[in-house]
Amino acid sequence: MQTSTADHLRQHIMQGMGLMAFAMLILPGMDAIAKYLSTYGGMSPGQVTFYRFFFQLVCTLPLLLTVMGRDAFRAKRPWLNILRGVLHGAASLLFFIAVKYMPLADVFAIYFVEPFILTALSAIFLGERVGWRRWLAIVVGFGGALIVIQPSFAVFGFTSLLPVACAFLYAIYMFLNRAVGEGDSPLTMQTISGFGGMMFMAAALAVGNLGGVEDFAVSLPDSPLTLTLLLILGSLSGYAHLLVVRAFRLAPLSLLAPFQYFEIISATILGYALFGDFPNAWKWVGIAIIVASGLFIIWREQRAARTRETAAAG
Repeated sequence: MQTSTADHLRQHIMQGMGLMAFAMLILPGMDAIAKYLSTYGGMSPGQVTFYRFFFQLVCTLPLLLTVMGRDAFRAKRPWLNILRGVLHGAASLLFFIAVKYMPLADVFAIYFVEPFILTALSAIFLGERVGWRRWLAIVVGFGGALIVIQPSFAVFGFTSLLPVACAFLYAIYMFLNRAVGEGDSPLTMQTISGFGGMMFMAAALAVGNLGGVEDFAVSLPDSPLTLTLLLILGSLSGYAHLLVVRAFRLAPLSLLAPFQYFEIISATILGYALFGDFPNAWKWVGIAIIVASGLFIIWREQRAARTRETAAAG
């Protein structure tokens, strides 16, 4: 009986790891579509971001209503969920503006300072103990980001800092996930935050368009190809994140966290195949430093968690 239970647990863990790896490999497809639409499709990044949330709801709402019915809209903390959506919308907007002008792999590499920001915020605002080794890893990781940013800054200017701003907003979004997650189901959180992101982008589009900002120009899908790509964009956004939620229910966070770096693999492949972009040697050095620092922080957090569990058991 114990062997059967252990085998069942291992099977769940392997399924969770497989789902997480698959989700991380396909998610950059969403950003590749956003880059294509904003560079070749004549659609502004702001409009693409709005459609990302709109078509996410169109593609996932039937499933959410089938599974949960009206309960999908009954959140215990609706305003926090809406705030999550606003943060997610703002982060997605900055990311899509960045990928319009910069190579996909560069944007992803710089964005991966998010775990460093989240660790620092946890220490500062939640009082979590972060030892000198993790602080050193954070500093080294930001140093790796600077190696990627420096040549990009020379070409793209302050646009190269947008992924850092995106990472900061997403780190705050992850903070709210902890607070909201205790009271609401993941499907409810996704539904209401999706509405929040869409409404935020509607307001941002209106303001930006009235101000004559090119990256907020309003437009409708002008061809069957554009509409198809937007539907794929929404489907990837909604269902890939549901795969991540499912993965976290099957396997521990500590095992799944390293798989986030799979996004750099598919982002590099898509960037080269679709846009002819490929990081140079120095950028690969920076990417390697960022990934190594992030993996070290994950490893130290796993070790610290095991130490706390051992002390609690004793």
